[in-house]
Amino acid sequence: MATIALTGSASGIGAAIRDRLDREGHRVIGVDLRDAEVEADLSTESGREQAMRGVRDACDQRLDGLVVCAGLGPQVADTRLIVSVNYFGAQALLAGLRDCLERGERAAAVAISSNSSRLPGVESPIVDACLAGDESAARREAESREGVFAYAGSKLALARWVRRNAPQAGWAGKGIRLNAVAPGTTMTPLLKEGLEDAQYSESIKTFPIPMGGYAQPDDIAAGVTFLLGPESAFCCGTVLYIDGGSDALFRPDEY
Repeated sequence: MATIALTGSASGIGAAIRDRLDREGHRVIGVDLRDAEVEADLSTESGREQAMRGVRDACDQRLDGLVVCAGLGPQVADTRLIVSVNYFGAQALLAGLRDCLERGERAAAVAISSNSSRLPGVESPIVDACLAGDESAARREAESREGVFAYAGSKLALARWVRRNAPQAGWAGKGIRLNAVAPGTTMTPLLKEGLEDAQYSESIKTFPIPMGGYAQPDDIAAGVTFLLGPESAFCCGTVLYIDGGSDALFRPDEY
Protein backbone atom coordinates (compact mmCIF):
# COMPACT_ATOMS: atom_id res chain seq x y z
CA MET A 1 0.00 0.00 0.00
CA ALA A 2 1.41 3.38 -1.03
CA THR A 3 0.85 6.70 0.73
CA ILE A 4 -0.11 9.34 -1.82
CA ALA A 5 -0.92 13.03 -1.34
CA LEU A 6 -3.45 14.48 -3.77
CA THR A 7 -4.46 18.11 -4.17
CA GLY A 8 -7.90 18.91 -5.56
CA SER A 9 -9.14 15.61 -4.14
CA ALA A 10 -12.74 16.63 -3.44
CA SER A 11 -14.13 16.98 -6.97
CA GLY A 12 -13.67 16.44 -10.69
CA ILE A 13 -10.51 14.72 -11.87
CA GLY A 14 -9.07 14.76 -8.36
CA ALA A 15 -12.05 12.86 -6.97
CA ALA A 16 -11.74 10.30 -9.78
CA ILE A 17 -8.04 9.84 -9.02
CA ARG A 18 -8.86 9.38 -5.36
CA ASP A 19 -11.50 6.79 -6.15
CA ARG A 20 -9.04 4.75 -8.25
CA LEU A 21 -6.33 4.95 -5.60
CA ASP A 22 -8.79 3.98 -2.87
CA ARG A 23 -9.93 0.96 -4.89
CA GLU A 24 -6.32 -0.10 -5.38
CA GLY A 25 -5.84 -0.07 -1.61
CA HIS A 26 -3.58 2.96 -1.30
CA ARG A 27 -3.72 5.52 1.47
CA VAL A 28 -4.70 8.94 0.11
CA ILE A 29 -4.07 12.22 1.89
CA GLY A 30 -6.44 14.63 0.20
CA VAL A 31 -5.83 18.38 0.06
CA ASP A 32 -8.67 20.70 -0.85
CA LEU A 33 -10.64 23.70 0.33
CA ARG A 34 -13.09 21.33 2.05
CA ASP A 35 -13.98 17.65 2.42
CA ALA A 36 -10.34 16.58 2.61
CA GLU A 37 -7.85 15.32 5.17
CA VAL A 38 -5.96 18.59 4.81
CA GLU A 39 -8.04 21.71 4.15
CA ALA A 40 -6.06 24.59 2.72
CA ASP A 41 -6.23 27.36 0.13
CA LEU A 42 -3.44 26.90 -2.41
CA SER A 43 -3.92 30.38 -3.88
CA THR A 44 -1.92 31.88 -1.01
CA GLU A 45 1.56 31.31 0.36
CA SER A 46 0.19 30.74 3.86
CA GLY A 47 -2.31 28.23 2.50
CA ARG A 48 0.45 26.31 0.72
CA GLU A 49 2.49 26.21 3.92
CA GLN A 50 -0.59 24.98 5.78
CA ALA A 51 -1.10 22.28 3.15
CA MET A 52 2.50 21.09 3.38
CA ARG A 53 2.42 21.02 7.17
CA GLY A 54 -0.78 19.02 7.10
CA VAL A 55 0.55 16.51 4.58
CA ARG A 56 3.84 16.14 6.49
CA ASP A 57 2.00 15.46 9.73
CA ALA A 58 -0.34 12.97 8.06
CA CYS A 59 2.37 11.05 6.19
CA ASP A 60 5.00 11.15 8.94
CA GLN A 61 7.45 12.79 6.51
CA ARG A 62 7.24 9.94 3.96
CA LEU A 63 5.34 9.85 0.67
CA ASP A 64 5.30 7.28 -2.12
CA GLY A 65 3.32 9.51 -4.46
CA LEU A 66 2.16 13.09 -4.98
CA VAL A 67 -0.42 14.38 -7.45
CA VAL A 68 -0.98 18.13 -7.84
CA CYS A 69 -4.42 18.33 -9.40
CA ALA A 70 -6.04 21.40 -7.81
CA GLY A 71 -6.80 24.03 -10.41
CA LEU A 72 -9.06 26.83 -11.60
CA GLY A 73 -10.58 27.22 -15.06
CA PRO A 74 -10.45 30.17 -17.47
CA GLN A 75 -13.95 31.33 -16.51
CA VAL A 76 -12.78 32.47 -13.04
CA ALA A 77 -13.32 36.22 -12.90
CA ASP A 78 -10.18 37.00 -10.90
CA THR A 79 -7.56 35.78 -13.35
CA ARG A 80 -4.81 36.35 -10.79
CA LEU A 81 -6.14 33.42 -8.81
CA ILE A 82 -5.76 31.14 -11.82
CA VAL A 83 -1.98 31.47 -11.96
CA SER A 84 -1.66 31.41 -8.18
CA VAL A 85 -3.43 28.07 -7.87
CA ASN A 86 -2.58 26.37 -11.17
CA TYR A 87 1.14 27.10 -11.19
CA PHE A 88 2.35 28.45 -7.86
CA GLY A 89 0.16 26.21 -5.71
CA ALA A 90 1.21 23.13 -7.68
CA GLN A 91 4.91 24.01 -7.94
CA ALA A 92 5.20 24.88 -4.25
CA LEU A 93 3.91 21.49 -3.16
CA LEU A 94 6.03 19.59 -5.67
CA ALA A 95 9.18 21.36 -4.50
CA GLY A 96 8.20 21.53 -0.84
CA LEU A 97 7.31 17.86 -0.44
CA ARG A 98 10.13 16.43 -2.52
CA ASP A 99 12.08 15.41 0.57
CA CYS A 100 9.10 13.32 1.70
CA LEU A 101 9.15 11.58 -1.69
CA GLU A 102 12.86 10.86 -1.25
CA ARG A 103 11.94 8.72 1.75
CA GLY A 104 9.22 6.85 -0.13
CA GLU A 105 9.37 3.60 -2.04
CA ARG A 106 9.60 3.90 -5.86
CA ALA A 107 8.24 7.41 -5.44
CA ALA A 108 6.48 9.27 -8.24
CA ALA A 109 4.90 12.69 -8.68
CA VAL A 110 2.36 13.77 -11.30
CA ALA A 111 1.29 17.30 -12.22
CA ILE A 112 -1.95 18.04 -14.07
CA SER A 113 -1.26 20.35 -17.01
CA SER A 114 -3.65 20.76 -19.97
CA ASN A 115 -3.68 20.26 -23.73
CA SER A 116 -4.56 23.97 -23.97
CA SER A 117 -1.00 24.71 -22.87
CA ARG A 118 0.25 24.22 -26.44
CA LEU A 119 -2.40 26.08 -28.36
CA PRO A 120 -1.35 29.05 -30.54
CA GLY A 121 -0.94 32.31 -28.67
CA VAL A 122 -0.25 30.79 -25.26
CA GLU A 123 3.32 32.06 -24.99
CA SER A 124 3.27 35.20 -22.86
CA PRO A 125 5.05 36.99 -20.01
CA ILE A 126 2.82 34.96 -17.68
CA VAL A 127 4.82 31.84 -18.53
CA ASP A 128 8.15 33.60 -18.03
CA ALA A 129 7.10 35.12 -14.70
CA CYS A 130 5.86 31.76 -13.42
CA LEU A 131 9.07 29.97 -14.30
CA ALA A 132 11.08 32.81 -12.76
CA GLY A 133 9.18 32.27 -9.52
CA ASP A 134 7.81 35.82 -9.56
CA GLU A 135 4.20 35.39 -8.44
CA SER A 136 3.53 39.13 -8.17
CA ALA A 137 4.58 39.67 -11.80
CA ALA A 138 2.61 36.64 -12.98
CA ARG A 139 -0.50 37.91 -11.23
CA ARG A 140 -0.08 41.38 -12.76
CA GLU A 141 0.26 39.88 -16.22
CA ALA A 142 -2.76 37.64 -15.66
CA GLU A 143 -4.86 40.56 -14.48
CA SER A 144 -4.39 42.28 -17.83
CA ARG A 145 -5.43 39.23 -19.89
CA GLU A 146 -8.47 37.08 -20.46
CA GLY A 147 -8.87 33.99 -18.35
CA VAL A 148 -8.05 31.60 -21.17
CA PHE A 149 -4.52 33.03 -21.43
CA ALA A 150 -3.99 32.94 -17.67
CA TYR A 151 -5.19 29.34 -17.62
CA ALA A 152 -3.21 28.07 -20.59
CA GLY A 153 -0.11 30.03 -19.61
CA SER A 154 -0.12 28.65 -16.09
CA LYS A 155 -0.50 25.11 -17.39
CA LEU A 156 2.30 25.58 -19.94
CA ALA A 157 4.60 26.88 -17.21
CA LEU A 158 3.76 23.88 -15.02
CA ALA A 159 4.52 21.39 -17.80
CA ARG A 160 7.82 23.14 -18.50
CA TRP A 161 8.73 23.10 -14.82
CA VAL A 162 8.14 19.35 -14.81
CA ARG A 163 10.21 18.82 -17.96
CA ARG A 164 13.07 20.98 -16.67
CA ASN A 165 13.22 19.37 -13.24
CA ALA A 166 12.39 15.70 -13.90
CA PRO A 167 15.86 14.67 -15.13
CA GLN A 168 17.75 16.65 -12.49
CA ALA A 169 19.69 15.29 -9.54
CA GLY A 170 17.02 16.28 -7.05
CA TRP A 171 14.38 14.20 -8.82
CA ALA A 172 15.61 11.44 -11.13
CA GLY A 173 18.91 11.45 -9.25
CA LYS A 174 17.01 10.60 -6.08
CA GLY A 175 14.92 7.94 -7.80
CA ILE A 176 11.76 10.08 -7.94
CA ARG A 177 9.84 9.99 -11.23
CA LEU A 178 8.28 13.34 -12.12
CA ASN A 179 5.76 13.44 -14.98
CA ALA A 180 2.68 15.34 -16.12
CA VAL A 181 -0.71 14.61 -17.66
CA ALA A 182 -2.28 17.00 -20.19
CA PRO A 183 -6.03 16.36 -20.20
CA GLY A 184 -8.32 17.58 -22.92
CA THR A 185 -11.90 18.71 -22.42
CA THR A 186 -13.16 16.66 -19.47
CA MET A 187 -16.65 16.55 -18.02
CA THR A 188 -16.00 18.01 -14.58
CA PRO A 189 -17.65 20.75 -12.49
CA LEU A 190 -14.97 23.08 -13.90
CA LEU A 191 -16.05 22.28 -17.47
CA LYS A 192 -19.72 22.63 -16.61
CA GLU A 193 -19.02 26.14 -15.32
CA GLY A 194 -17.29 26.92 -18.60
CA LEU A 195 -20.22 25.57 -20.62
CA GLU A 196 -22.52 27.89 -18.69
CA ASP A 197 -20.24 30.90 -19.17
CA ALA A 198 -21.35 33.28 -21.93
CA GLN A 199 -17.77 34.08 -22.92
CA TYR A 200 -16.44 30.52 -23.18
CA SER A 201 -19.42 28.27 -23.87
CA GLU A 202 -19.33 28.42 -27.66
CA SER A 203 -15.57 27.93 -27.96
CA ILE A 204 -15.73 24.89 -25.68
CA LYS A 205 -18.59 23.35 -27.64
CA THR A 206 -16.85 23.84 -30.99
CA PHE A 207 -13.36 22.77 -29.89
CA PRO A 208 -12.33 19.87 -32.16
CA ILE A 209 -11.97 16.45 -30.52
CA PRO A 210 -11.26 13.73 -33.10
CA MET A 211 -12.52 10.93 -30.86
CA GLY A 212 -15.76 12.85 -30.24
CA GLY A 213 -17.44 13.83 -27.00
CA TYR A 214 -15.71 14.78 -23.76
CA ALA A 215 -13.36 12.78 -21.57
CA GLN A 216 -14.70 11.47 -18.29
CA PRO A 217 -12.70 12.15 -15.11
CA ASP A 218 -11.83 8.47 -14.83
CA ASP A 219 -10.17 8.58 -18.27
CA ILE A 220 -7.68 11.07 -16.86
CA ALA A 221 -7.39 9.24 -13.55
CA ALA A 222 -6.32 6.10 -15.43
CA GLY A 223 -3.34 7.95 -16.90
CA VAL A 224 -2.39 9.43 -13.55
CA THR A 225 -2.46 6.10 -11.73
CA PHE A 226 -0.37 4.59 -14.55
CA LEU A 227 2.30 7.26 -14.03
CA LEU A 228 2.24 6.66 -10.28
CA GLY A 229 2.58 2.91 -10.63
CA PRO A 230 5.38 0.43 -11.38
CA GLU A 231 4.33 -0.02 -15.03
CA SER A 232 5.69 3.46 -15.77
CA ALA A 233 9.02 2.84 -14.04
CA PHE A 234 11.03 4.32 -16.93
CA CYS A 235 8.86 7.40 -17.54
CA CYS A 236 10.66 10.59 -16.57
CA GLY A 237 9.65 14.07 -17.74
CA THR A 238 6.78 12.69 -19.80
CA VAL A 239 3.77 14.87 -20.62
CA LEU A 240 1.00 12.37 -21.33
CA TYR A 241 -1.80 13.79 -23.49
CA ILE A 242 -5.25 12.35 -22.78
CA ASP A 243 -7.37 14.52 -25.03
CA GLY A 244 -9.09 12.42 -27.67
CA GLY A 245 -6.57 13.41 -30.35
CA SER A 246 -6.90 17.22 -30.19
CA ASP A 247 -3.20 17.89 -29.68
CA ALA A 248 -2.26 15.55 -32.52
CA LEU A 249 -4.76 17.34 -34.74
CA PHE A 250 -3.26 20.76 -34.01
CA ARG A 251 0.41 19.69 -33.85
CA PRO A 252 0.88 16.55 -35.95
CA ASP A 253 4.62 17.07 -36.41
CA GLU A 254 5.45 18.06 -32.81
CA TYR A 255 5.70 15.63 -29.92
